[in-house]
Amino acid sequence: MAAPSTEHRQDDLAARLQALRPTLLRLAQLQLRNTAWAEDAVSETLLAALEDAARFAGQSQFKTWVVGILKHKVLDQLRLRKREVGYDTDEEGEVLEELVFIPDGHFRTMPQTWETPADALQQRQFFEVLEACMDALPGQIGRVFLMREWLELDTEIICQELCITSSNVWTMLHRARMRLRECLQLNWFGSPAA
Repeated sequence: MAAPSTEHRQDDLAARLQALRPTLLRLAQLQLRNTAWAEDAVSETLLAALEDAARFAGQSQFKTWVVGILKHKVLDQLRLRKREVGYDTDEEGEVLEELVFIPDGHFRTMPQTWETPADALQQRQFFEVLEACMDALPGQIGRVFLMREWLELDTEIICQELCITSSNVWTMLHRARMRLRECLQLNWFGSPAA
């Protein structure tokens, strides 16, 4: 049986990358919050994947490899555009914490037990709700959360990139997690947490 031609492999690669494009664009927009910048990052990712296809050794899933390239391209966009990014402030954080916690720091009501989170995580609808909840995070809080959890950056790097202190980072991460918990509780698990 003859090996597939180089042209056929390139066509197959291009088709796989095109199928991933909407996911890559959504991930880039979640982090960059600017459609043009996200388009740039995705275009650079697709070009890099096409140029470096020979480097993909199959040690991970193809999608994981491409998303890894995207992470670096998003970081490049953040560095390139950091002076242009406008940051939102979170004015509702204190109110949210008062709704969720009692003065001694305990939950007002315990979080609902999630019976089978592994099964729920595998469902496509769950990820759609999660992405919608992440989209709803205020600008800088969402950006810090995605830099930490999606890009897996250290606190020190986040502080340098956004010109904020580490205590600001931890406060924003806490607020992001609380908002995501509340959003998922309402929109996925079906009952309010408070």
